[in-house]
Amino acid sequence: MTFKLIPALLTSVLLASTPSLSFAQAAPAPAAAGQNEAGQAVLDASTRILSTLQQRRSEFRANPTVLRSFINSELNKTFDRDYAARLVLGVHGRGASDADVKLFADAMADNLMQRYGAALLEIQGKPTFRLKGQSPLPGNRGVRVSTELMRAGNEPTPVDYLMRNVNGQWKIFDVMIEGISYVQTFKTQFDAPLRQKSIQQVATELRNGTMQAGQAPRGK
Repeated sequence: MTFKLIPALLTSVLLASTPSLSFAQAAPAPAAAGQNEAGQAVLDASTRILSTLQQRRSEFRANPTVLRSFINSELNKTFDRDYAARLVLGVHGRGASDADVKLFADAMADNLMQRYGAALLEIQGKPTFRLKGQSPLPGNRGVRVSTELMRAGNEPTPVDYLMRNVNGQWKIFDVMIEGISYVQTFKTQFDAPLRQKSIQQVATELRNGTMQAGQAPRGK
């Protein structure tokens, strides 16, 4: 794992989990109805949140607490963070209670928001996403929504959203930036701490800042 890429990945995950970039209305490849709904969910969220960030930019800059509240609200709407947390925990989460998984998921999300939430207000220019298509995930786990991040003067950056249907709503559970997975990135980081400490202990350290999500290990 190239830990130098983690800050960019984390920022992209926040942008993806609370889609805040405008999406170009390119025609996607043919897909099943449910898959098209997943792609449309990403497009709809991006429009809603981009508008809010533009309208309330001054307010959010003046009051980080309000910004974090807004991001948290959007995370709840679009990101299946408890399911993503179970994937991050991996073998360490086997047999873990729903309460412990939620504790870990919330602690990690809060840690990321405190450190990277302000990045949502510093987007320069008008980057867009081109919707390339959607395809089913193996094992009927959901769908992959494939996009490209388009920025003036830069090559397109592949961004894939892995989504599943939760009670009739499509939610993101992983984001892949140039093939780098949000879930796998944190699964790698938290493997060692979770071998030594309980889920509750790791969550507590994330909450109090003793441990930082996305922090490179010594020597990396």
